[in-house]
Amino acid sequence: MAGRKRFIATALTLLAAGAAAGTAGAAETVRLYVAPGGNDSWSGIMPGPRADGGDGPLATLQGARDRLRRLKNEGRPVRGAVVEIQGGDYVLEETFGLSAADSGEPDNPLIYAAAAGQKVRILGGRRVTGFKPVEDPAVRARLAPEAAGHIVATDLRAQGITDFGEVVAGGRRLDVFFNNERLTLARWPDDDFARIKEVVGGEPLTAHGFSGDKIGKFTYEGDRPGRWTGEPEIWLQGYWFWDWADGHQRVESIDTAAGVITLAPPHHHYGYRAGQRWLARNLLCELDRPGEWYLDRSTGMLYLWPPGPVGEAQVWVSHLADLIRLDQASWITLRGLTLAFNRHTAVTINGGKNVTLAGCTIHGSGSRAVCISGGRDHGVVGCDIDDIADSAVSLDGGDRRTLEPGGNAVLNCHIRRFGRFSRTYCPAVGVAGVGNRVANNLMHDAPHIAVMLSGNEHVIELNEIHHVCMETDDAGAFYMGRDWTQRGNIVRYNYFHDIGRFSSWVGVQSVYLDDWTSGTTVFGNLIVRGARGVLVGGGRNNTIENNVFVDCAPAVHIDSRGLGWAKCYFDGRDNTLIARLEAMDYRKPPYSIRYPELLTLYDDEPALAKYNRVVGNICVGGRWLDLVDGLNDRIVEIRDNLVDQDPLFVDAARGDYRLRPDSPALALGFKPIPLERIGLYADPYRASVPPVASAPAQ
Repeated sequence: MAGRKRFIATALTLLAAGAAAGTAGAAETVRLYVAPGGNDSWSGIMPGPRADGGDGPLATLQGARDRLRRLKNEGRPVRGAVVEIQGGDYVLEETFGLSAADSGEPDNPLIYAAAAGQKVRILGGRRVTGFKPVEDPAVRARLAPEAAGHIVATDLRAQGITDFGEVVAGGRRLDVFFNNERLTLARWPDDDFARIKEVVGGEPLTAHGFSGDKIGKFTYEGDRPGRWTGEPEIWLQGYWFWDWADGHQRVESIDTAAGVITLAPPHHHYGYRAGQRWLARNLLCELDRPGEWYLDRSTGMLYLWPPGPVGEAQVWVSHLADLIRLDQASWITLRGLTLAFNRHTAVTINGGKNVTLAGCTIHGSGSRAVCISGGRDHGVVGCDIDDIADSAVSLDGGDRRTLEPGGNAVLNCHIRRFGRFSRTYCPAVGVAGVGNRVANNLMHDAPHIAVMLSGNEHVIELNEIHHVCMETDDAGAFYMGRDWTQRGNIVRYNYFHDIGRFSSWVGVQSVYLDDWTSGTTVFGNLIVRGARGVLVGGGRNNTIENNVFVDCAPAVHIDSRGLGWAKCYFDGRDNTLIARLEAMDYRKPPYSIRYPELLTLYDDEPALAKYNRVVGNICVGGRWLDLVDGLNDRIVEIRDNLVDQDPLFVDAARGDYRLRPDSPALALGFKPIPLERIGLYADPYRASVPPVASAPAQ
């Protein structure tokens, strides 16, 4: 305590003697405090209010930022600054923004941190109260009889909430939270999907041998939609043609006599086909189970079936789009904060360098948790990210034309329950640019991809990934594809296990090198019950080495799809690959030096999957290898693999896949995988890690 008092006294002296310090040219170390009972007109140099009420902590993050700006504008050099935020809820009225003018210095970053041992919540929502049982006969008549007695309602407009956003649009969608848990917009079916009976739009189409229709008009089984005729704005979400591409569509009309639903244009770009899955949302008449809600946008009345006693609960609606935005800011750390209940992105980092989000918890974002766009050496470190409607982290940095690395990273984070609303192409981490890193993370419980990559020379390592791709087909826990120039990427020392097995066409894989992915190294991964282990879709110069495959089907698949169903990419009908090659000016440095194989690619049977290597792997159970489209071991290098022979794991039944010293794989040159280094580790930034769930995302 004495040390703390000495620090406060020093801060008081520094701030009080600002003119003298400026004259002497001595830089200040500044510590400011923010507290729920603070006041932005106070100095902020003490954690609590002064006895006479004349001074004390600041009230808001904006107040602390503006105080630091004033110090700089007064010409008083600031050597470093810490803004200590006392425990409590801070409801933002506007996005908290930091710019280049707010930057710290390389050895003295600007730090916004939660006070030690205290929970600081930065919230983009509005708390709502005043719930009462529904009395209106017209409303009760629309509810299911078994539900009417359980539904409560409150008037949002009466509480000053008038921006209701949109029903489904990411970034504009209003969500409801009950004691921190996202509730479900009233839907049918409650837990599953309905199926298209027939497509009747009148504009037939055929893709990869599957017949469908371009127009969103289809028949349905049963008579459930007959209940929906009074609903003002019905939205359907469906896997309309492919089980890897979902989409939301508004209902234009329902012909209950003919059993036909017509969707409003624009129609889904892949079309529609019989047998595909769909569900309906935003129906008051389907508010029929605990945890569901509905908002009447014409009256502002919020209806919900509370999952617990509503009088004892905190109910929040998301309101503000973005919580924190840093534009061209550098050397700033945000530490130990909980960010929640926003409609779009919790934290955006645009440009700048060395911004670190450390030990934070991000929960319930309406679109993304973190978006890093450009800049270099930014990090998301030791964070817990949970219940994200779309993608969790978007990580971009580096220059693809010059191959200059970005050095941005996602490290030691627990990311779960992402893709909660938009179900496809919303990964835990989306990586783009050049030279970024994703390491030591735990990612799980999602309908689709965990790591989606584009660009060059990224490293994806030491992550544990499980229970992803749980309701999608033609998907990969790790995924990239369709660009010859995206080379030099490394996927190593990851543990993939219990990946989804849904299949209506292609199936699921742990590592998916789709559509001519080339020049990628897949080394030292442990893949257990990983559906297909690794799929190479027509690419070349890929190395699959020193991996362990357990109960995969198959462990490795390689095809030359350019000789089969994908001939259109080589006969002039589709110029995507050539256009992306030319866009990188591959005939000149740095591409001509770094990737010389591109110079002769189109003179060397480009449709044939040449120069791939499958070397020194272990395969136990399942199936070993599929070579498709005329490939064989003269085209693909296959050697020193231990297949269908006991590798002598220490204790596979208990999940211990270390090799015993007498393993025959070691005699073949297998290099032990550092299993003890995979996944989360303890560090000063780690937030609390919730128990690992093993069920698929709902």
